[in-house]
Amino acid sequence: MTQTGDDFRTGVIALIGRPNVGKSTLMNRLIGMKVAITSVKPQTTRGRIRTVVTEENAQMIFLDSPGIHEAKNRLGERMMRVAADVKKDADVILWLLDIKNRIGEEERQIGDDLSHARQPVIVVLNKADGLSGEEMREAVRRVTDCYSFDGCLAVSALKGDQINELKRAIIEKLPFGPPLYDEDELTDMPEREIVAEIIREKALRFLDDEVPHGIAVVTETMRWRTKKPENGKQAADGEAQEICDIEAVLICERESHKGIIIGKNGRMIREIGRAARADIEKLLDCHVNLQMFVKVRKDWRDDVRQLKNFGLWTTER
Repeated sequence: MTQTGDDFRTGVIALIGRPNVGKSTLMNRLIGMKVAITSVKPQTTRGRIRTVVTEENAQMIFLDSPGIHEAKNRLGERMMRVAADVKKDADVILWLLDIKNRIGEEERQIGDDLSHARQPVIVVLNKADGLSGEEMREAVRRVTDCYSFDGCLAVSALKGDQINELKRAIIEKLPFGPPLYDEDELTDMPEREIVAEIIREKALRFLDDEVPHGIAVVTETMRWRTKKPENGKQAADGEAQEICDIEAVLICERESHKGIIIGKNGRMIREIGRAARADIEKLLDCHVNLQMFVKVRKDWRDDVRQLKNFGLWTTER
């Protein structure tokens, strides 16, 4: 039973860092399920993703953000504004670094900016799996020699190492207050958006480096129906089967990209769909009939009207 007395803490935690340091993987690990998509390719997260973890003595509201990078188009500019807004809304900031990389100029710029933050800042050295205790302590010393923040921990978001210790460190910095969300609520992202992001994740996995960043995914329809047993036969569990019919559109910038996404004889889009369907069925806990189509919208990443249509340009602050 969740406590709501004077000893309960509630707050917003922003995840900040350069692309591909594992922010989405860490957020998924913290909440115990997959909400944010992950990829070895940088700049996977495009918008603000809010997830909720409710424990016995605290509610942690995590805000994932796009990796901090140099914007090259209107979409990139919007991603950087989202990252800046996430910091403003937070009670605690987690600055994620790849533990295997030394602090370079771009990391120093982020660190110098965070040194003026009004909120507590905890440095999270991610990807520590496979390192010895001494190697992790040395990495922590490198950071603490440069900055005096409110904590520095080495973790593995992939393996789950030190995640409970990180939760305790976060909770200690949160303000006292009642929960803002029901304890069984995990995210405020609509199912349609999660479905679209799952499909985009699979596109990132299967396609070449240049094509995926020119892709948007829009879930156009989601309809549930019940498939009745045929000819009096019962389903395996003795009940009618629930099915979700989904139509999604993959938007790309060039005709040549459309051909790559579809693949020879439709092979590529079937691979993307097969992998996406498996994750969507876990999310919805029912059978999924997924239909995907590919459309070309030239230079959509620089077109504010199209960015708005795809839900990637909002006035949310």
